[in-house]
Amino acid sequence: MRVHYLQHVDFEDLGTIAVWATDNNHPITATRWQHGEAAPSLDSFDLLVIMGGPMNIYEEHLFPWLRDEKKFISEAIAADKAVLGVCLGAQLIADVLGGMVYPNHYKEIGWLPVQKAPAASGPFANVLPDTFSPFHWHGDTFSLPAGAQHLARSEACENQAFSVGERILGLQFHLEVTTNTVRAWTENGGAELVDAPYIQQPQAMLVDTNRFERLQVLMNDVLTHFDRLL
Repeated sequence: MRVHYLQHVDFEDLGTIAVWATDNNHPITATRWQHGEAAPSLDSFDLLVIMGGPMNIYEEHLFPWLRDEKKFISEAIAADKAVLGVCLGAQLIADVLGGMVYPNHYKEIGWLPVQKAPAASGPFANVLPDTFSPFHWHGDTFSLPAGAQHLARSEACENQAFSVGERILGLQFHLEVTTNTVRAWTENGGAELVDAPYIQQPQAMLVDTNRFERLQVLMNDVLTHFDRLL
């Protein structure tokens, strides 16, 4: 399975997705929009992974490449590619499929519990546990696009995950993070770590390293499901 990912900032990379792909001999390529790189041809990859970033999907005046990225994502979906969106990536999928993206009432930053949606169904619903605690770093949320299956919610954010058919998955939370990832984010986004109900401080984020190992298992399960589709 050929994996291509879309990156938006240097400090947010594939994390454990790269580990899984390398372990399974899946080649990885990238488009780094922040460096002005062009999108590849649609026939050059099987799975498109859209990463996160601190920008908002509606900030095209600040990040003009967002227009090109949205067009490319739309084309990949129309070509029936497998697509995984993480955080900003999930919001971009929601946007190109007709959903709305807007500021959530609360920011969620840190390890916070997520529950499977009561009516969740479909192949991706079978991969997600009933309750789990992924890593979060987001302020925006989205409405579900037409035809989407609601998969997960949290106390502060109703739409945490959705799928469209068997090949498209959007995750508002992060399953791919490592300790190095979280350290980089706290260094680059420290101004967001204010005293608020759903925001943790760096020490709390890093105190239990076993969390990262549990998260990697779930990330691997999601990716293995994509692998079996293709």
